Formats: sequence, structure tokens, C-alpha cells
Amino acid sequence: MNREELIRYLRDEGIDFEIVEHPAVFTVTEADRLALPHRQAHAKNLFLRDEKRRNYYLVTVREDKMLDLKALRMRLGSKALSFASAGELESILGVRPGSVSALAILNDKEHTVHFCIDSEFMGGLVAAHPMENTATLFLRTDDLIALIRQNGNDVTLL
Repeated sequence: MNREELIRYLRDEGIDFEIVEHPAVFTVTEADRLALPHRQAHAKNLFLRDEKRRNYYLVTVREDKMLDLKALRMRLGSKALSFASAGELESILGVRPGSVSALAILNDKEHTVHFCIDSEFMGGLVAAHPMENTATLFLRTDDLIALIRQNGNDVTLL
């Protein structure tokens, strides 16, 4: 699913969202310079895998948080976690580095990626790239979780 397909899908599903166009950003620091709206919704996304490359995790946390991979591994009952490769990112989520987004999990047709999201987003908005890093989309966290579950992926609140 590319950007246009995603936006059409969200509209077809009746999902309300706001999209803000901007220059390409590759890091949270670059995104912060843009002064985007809905500061409380800003997120960082990590695509992780276990050491055997059997389990993949897409983790969305508030942008100002540090993520302890060892604690996350224990919470998930996983083997050691590390960042997935650019090739894994493209083949599984269909996006390139710098465009990792919670919405990219909709490209996981095998439903192998486990989604983990910071519970602080609950009841509010969450930011996500629409499959490319030249825009940021804001949608309700509940809607995002419903879409991911509808896609067939597991969801864990952190």
C-alpha cells in the first residue's frame, strides 16, 4: 500500500485524520524543527526483530521516551531484540528507512509483525507517516489500533 492507497483506505473505513505536508524528515530531531501540530501525538517508531529473525515488532512510543530493549524483550517474552535491516523493513512493511510508521503495518500481509504502542497515546491522537516521510498524518489512537487488529496483527499496550 502506498500513500495514495492508504489515504483512500482510511477514507473508505471512515477514519478521521489530519495530514500535514512537509519536507522529508528522517529523525525525530528533524521532525521537531517543523513545529507540527498536536505535540502530544508525536511518536517515534522502531522496527525490531529477535535474534532468530522469527519475530518482528513495530514499536510506537512518545518521541521523548527512551526505549529499554532489554525491558521490552522481557515484557514480550522474546529473545534478544535488535533493529531489523533496511531489507526486512522494505520486504515486510513496504517502507524505507526514515518512513517507518505505525501505518506501515498495514502492508504486513503475512500478519507476522506484533505492534506495540505506548499507552500514553490512548484516548488521544497519534502521529504517523503515510508510508513516506514527506507528510505526517494524525489520527485517533483507537482508530489506529482497530485498523491494525483488522489487518490481523496483534497489539500490545506498553
